[in-house]
Parts: sequence; structure tokens; C-alpha cells
Amino acid sequence: MVVALDPNPRPLDHLAVMGARGALALTDKAGTIDHATLDRLVGAIAANLLARGLVAGDRVASWAAKSRLTCLLPLAAARAGLIHVPINPLLKHPQVAHILSDSGARLLIAGKGRADTLEPGDRPEGCALLIEEAEGAALFEGEGLGPSSADPDALTAILYTSGSTGRPKGVMLSHANLWLGAISVAHYLKLEADDRTLCALPFSFDYGQNQLLSTWAAGGSVVPLDYLTPRDVVKAVERYGITTLAGVPPLWVQLAEANWPEAAIVPLRRLTNTGGRLSVPLVRRMRALFPKADLYSMYGLTEAFRSTYLDPALIDAHPDSIGSAIPFAEILVIGADGAVAEDGEPGELVHAGPLVAKGYWQDAARTAERFKPAPVASREGGVAVWSGDTVTRDAEGLLRFVGRDDEMIKTSGNRLSPTEIEEAAIASGAVAEAVAIGVPDDRLGQAILLFARGEGDDADARLTDHFKRNLPGFMQPREVRWRDDLPRNANGKLDRAALKSEALA
Repeated sequence: MVVALDPNPRPLDHLAVMGARGALALTDKAGTIDHATLDRLVGAIAANLLARGLVAGDRVASWAAKSRLTCLLPLAAARAGLIHVPINPLLKHPQVAHILSDSGARLLIAGKGRADTLEPGDRPEGCALLIEEAEGAALFEGEGLGPSSADPDALTAILYTSGSTGRPKGVMLSHANLWLGAISVAHYLKLEADDRTLCALPFSFDYGQNQLLSTWAAGGSVVPLDYLTPRDVVKAVERYGITTLAGVPPLWVQLAEANWPEAAIVPLRRLTNTGGRLSVPLVRRMRALFPKADLYSMYGLTEAFRSTYLDPALIDAHPDSIGSAIPFAEILVIGADGAVAEDGEPGELVHAGPLVAKGYWQDAARTAERFKPAPVASREGGVAVWSGDTVTRDAEGLLRFVGRDDEMIKTSGNRLSPTEIEEAAIASGAVAEAVAIGVPDDRLGQAILLFARGEGDDADARLTDHFKRNLPGFMQPREVRWRDDLPRNANGKLDRAALKSEALA
């Protein structure tokens, strides 16, 4: 049975009581647990965290590989009245030091290998350290707490952005934000109790964490996976009979290039994408490789969680669309005059409604820049997230991503989306991945620099020919820098900030 769209949020830890008590909830290296055990262990971890002297409102950070403990911490912290701060395990000690200091964490739960990389002063005074290998098992022991009576509007998590501009900032999320996000996604993905979700995305990433929450909301089970190669993902899908697989575009590019045995393809019911738009050629490749799986193209940002999704029935006809609003989200396209943009007219994507986060942790200035009063046309009102993303809406109400305002390339008097240039490169068949950057040019204002990972020995010639035949002169890159691989950030997305820094050096 598909999860009903109940708009009334509950405390986040109540997700542990949603599934049938004897139904499978999690499979990991230690074995399996059912939903009754999930609830019991969440309660035990919550009680043991409080027994360490923590009090309601304290921040608990986790910096560790995917494990049973890191899977259950979001619910356990919520049950204890604590605020969970998941840290991407790929981050290095300087970024971790900033997050610990900025959040005022009272406890850091970390794997020994990562903890050993911390330098003096990285862990603030007053922030205790719990080594998972040494003390983690004890958190599962003893009498536990029952489901909480937390105020759904209370803060329960701080997710730190990747920090592509400036230092990472912590997005404050309430029980209601995460609960309604889980219910919304579980509903539109049509998740059910027999679904098995492979959790390959990092839990510090909003959708990475939602893989857990939405699956448990539907009474299904999760399989956490830390992978080294795309082949590890393929093997896990086959081994565990995975029905739901999520990725970001760079991972989907790699998975589409991998060798998939029929036994791995058959169980898949749905594929989901976020963290950037899938190129049209990649959509075609995925649809051919997984013809019986529904492909969900989605868009969102941490400050407003998930924003839009495209009905899989429309993906073949509209492969370049990010769809329309998900349940519980109000999405508006606002023009420069502050009014709703006409169909086909570019405008800023604005998010309103109960999925909008509570701002940035201890950062009133940056909160005021992004979280502003909703447009006059909003039915939800209140505070809205002004995304800084430019989109268009067609006559059917479907949205198309144009580009981020801070990434747009202004050349020869034209304002170009880097996405348009990147997709043209991929459409040539000579390029697997591409990132377009605007660099200063005395004559043009900005010139186009393209970083590309090629396909074939004659990639440069094929790309040049394709651009000459298909793009006007002002859209032609001044330079193409070929790479065997392109850098990724901690969430697995192509690292535009790193490439831009290189381009402007």
C-alpha cells in the first residue's frame, strides 16, 4: 500500500514504528533487523546518549562510514531531543573542525581511522569523542526510550552544505521538515513495504538521508553501502535484490557505462536522480538499460529539501524537464518584477511551504539572503527559499532548469547557461561528462572554458565538428581541457568550484 499524504507531521523518531513489527528494516554487514528491533535500538541509542550527560538541544555529530549506528542516529537523536549533525565521511579534518566548532557539537561519534586524523584544536573543548569501534556497540544495550512527544517544529538536524562558496553553512531542519519530506517522497515514488533501497548516497546529503527515512515511512528495508567503484553498486543491487536505487548524475554516468547482469536489472522498480540534471543522452541510455524501471528525475536544494519531480510516464517525452512540485511543496517561477513569470519566460525558482528549512545555523546574514518573505502570489505565504536558480515553465506546468545565477556565463552580450553548453558537448557523443566555466576576457566579457572527459581517441575532432555544426559562434568554447576524470565534491557531484578555481588561477 502506497503511503498516504497525511499533512500532519509527527516527531521524526516515529518513523521507527511505521513498519510491520516483523518486517525487514535493515540489512548490513552485521546481519538484519526487523522494524520492531529498529524501534528498540533507536530507543536504546537515545537513552545511552542522554546517559553520557547530553541534554535536549545538544548537537551530536557523526563522522563515520555507513553502519547500523549511522543509519539509526537520525531517529535516535530525534528521540532523545538532540540535534544530529551528520558529517560527510569524505571530508578532511579542516572542514570537520569548522563544522564541530560552528555547530557547537557536544559529542563527535567517529570511526577510529578518521578520528586519528584530527589535529590538536580540531575538536573543540567541550566536545567529547566516541570511537565507534570501541564504544559504539554499547550504545545498543540496555533499556531504551519509547517514541518521543517532540514538537514537530523543533530542530532535529543540521545538514552542512558542501561549501562551494565560502565555508560550509548549516541548514537547520525540524522534525516536520524531515517527516513530511519522508512522507512526500515515499508517496510519489510509490514505495511499499516490500521495497529494498540501496543507500549509496552519503547520509550527510539531504536525499542520502531521505533514502532511509522515506523507505522506513513505507515500512520497507534499507541496505547501506559504502562503495569504491560503480561495480560495487551493481554487485550490491544483484546480491540484495534492490528495488530502489538513487544517484547523482556523475554516478549515473558511471553506472550507465558499467556491465549490468540481467539478474541485477530485473529487481529494479525505480531509479531516482538528484543533485543536478540528467543529460538527454544519459536519460536515453538509462531508459534503454533499465526499460522496466521507472526513472524519476528530481530537483531540490538542502534549504527546501526536494522541490520537484517528473512523473516517469513523461520522461521519454520530456527528458530535459525537472517536472513540477512534489507533495507539500509550493513552487513558483518569479520574474525580475516580482510577479509570476509567464510560460516560457525565465525566472527564479522560489520554494514555499512546510518543507522550507528553518534557516542557517547561527548565520542571520546568510539566512536573510536566501530565506525571504514568500512572493505575493504564494498561497502558502510565510518564509520562502529564493533558490538563485533560473528555470522556465511550459504550458503543461513542467519546469526546465536553465542555470544558477552565479554560474551563468555572460559572453558577447549574451547570458548563457553552462548546462546548455555541457549538454551540447555530451550530445556530440565525444564527451562523457563536461563542465563549462566562464573566464574573464577583455573582448568578450567572459569566454567559455570547457572541461571534458572524452569518449574515444578522436574525441577532440568530433567535438569541434559538432560544435561548429550545432552551436552559434558566441557559444563556442575558447578552450577545451581534456581530463581522464573530473573532480567530484563530497556528495559525488561534479566539483564546479574546484574547476572554477583552476580556471581562474
